[in-house]
Amino acid sequence: MKEFYSNGKLLITGEYAVLDGAKALAIPTKFGQSLEVKTSEGKNIEWNSFDENEKLWFQGEFGFKNGEIELIQGEENIGKKLVQILNVAHQLNPKIFSEEKIGIEITTRLNFNRNWGLGTSSTLINNIASWFEIDAYKLLKNTFGGSGYDIAAAQNNQPVTYQITENGPSVLKANFYPEFAENIFFVYLNEKKNSREAIAHYKALPEANKTGLTEKISSLTEQFINCSSLTEFDLLINIHETLLSKALQTPKVKQERFPDFLGVVKSLGGWGGDFVMVTGKREEVFKYFNHKGFSTIFAFEDIVL
Repeated sequence: MKEFYSNGKLLITGEYAVLDGAKALAIPTKFGQSLEVKTSEGKNIEWNSFDENEKLWFQGEFGFKNGEIELIQGEENIGKKLVQILNVAHQLNPKIFSEEKIGIEITTRLNFNRNWGLGTSSTLINNIASWFEIDAYKLLKNTFGGSGYDIAAAQNNQPVTYQITENGPSVLKANFYPEFAENIFFVYLNEKKNSREAIAHYKALPEANKTGLTEKISSLTEQFINCSSLTEFDLLINIHETLLSKALQTPKVKQERFPDFLGVVKSLGGWGGDFVMVTGKREEVFKYFNHKGFSTIFAFEDIVL
């Protein structure tokens, strides 16, 4: 049996702008996904995916015909996406599958709610890339697309800066565990944002909206890492939110949804869903957001790897 594990992700700075080469700060989470591969006596690929409660949420069977993987049975949308990923992986390394003998049992296990947007797809891509011994960034590019910061988080056990360069992704380890970490929290907004739709929206924006954005966000990322006080951190969040709000022509999440919150609120990833990062005193944060109907709240130390 072979087993692989990849970390989930949170993007602290650089959402959207990372696509254009801005330096972003990404953190791996204590949540992630495993993938187990066993040989079997059958001739097909049997696939079972379990959620954080050990509940089976996808079951499928795949065959190998004329040099390609095909779906035999299983939920069609998920099955077709897995077919695409496996076929791209096979093209990049044909040694794993063979026509004569395939017999494989695959089991994936999440230890977080797959609606949270912490990297159900990116952890799967990285695990399959590890299994096939191929470049995870290339596999991502040819399947889901995106900047690739989530792959960097999947592969590292500490925060990193991530930047797309002419020579490919630049991933550097970063020391990001602020002295005021006890005042940083992550709140799930009870809705999952479609990353591909968010990327499409950003790419469709007029270039005038993005003038100077890459350089400004890259500078802010460095300031986030070197920040020494909560007051400065709050200021940097507000600057970051203002820059992205102007570029996206979208209201800030605090302005739109939490105007009476005493602390600071920052969108993470695709604006409008998944998690927000907030600052404040623990009791006040939990009281405010629980009252608003948001019960999934993580302290910094409980989610950051």
